Amino acid sequence: MKRSMMLVGVLAVSALTSQVAMANPDLAKAKNCMACHAIGSKLVGPAYKDVAAKYAGQKDAENKLVAKVMKGGSGTWGAIPMPANPQVSEAEARTLVKWVLAQK
Repeated sequence: MKRSMMLVGVLAVSALTSQVAMANPDLAKAKNCMACHAIGSKLVGPAYKDVAAKYAGQKDAENKLVAKVMKGGSGTWGAIPMPANPQVSEAEARTLVKWVLAQK
C-alpha cells in the first residue's frame, strides 16, 4: 500500500513537471514574447537559444533577465530596445526566463 501510494505521488509530480515544462512556450505565446523572439532564429530580438548561450554559467542571469523582461532594456543585442512588459508578472517572467535559459 505504501509503495503504491509513493508511486502515485511520483507519477503526479512527474506529470505536473512535464505540464509546466510544456506550458512555457504557450506562456511565451500568450504574453506576446513570440512576436519578437523565436527559439532557434533571430527575429526582432535574439533567438532564445542565443540568449541561453550568452548567459550560460552566469549566476545572476536569471534575476538579470527577469528584470529585463519586466522593465525592458537596450544595447545588449543591438540598437532595437526590448520594451517593458507590464502584462507579465514576476512569477511569469521567472518561469519564462528559466525556460529560455534551458534552451540548447
